[in-house]
Amino acid sequence: MKLSARNLLKGKVKAIHDGAVNTEVILEIAEGVEIVSVITRRSAEELELAPGKEVYAAIKASNVLLAVD
Repeated sequence: MKLSARNLLKGKVKAIHDGAVNTEVILEIAEGVEIVSVITRRSAEELELAPGKEVYAAIKASNVLLAVD
């Protein structure tokens, strides 16, 4: 697999929450560190996602915004 995305995070599926159209997938990328992705239900089925499955989160953004209090 080759991607142009600069941020590629390996993790395990922690939980899957199916909706009518979309599926929320919670990945644990480190102990106590989670990232959430919302993908189509069809994509989740095609990827055969299930808790415990190892996956990669590819993050591609042209801007990253920072804020402070």
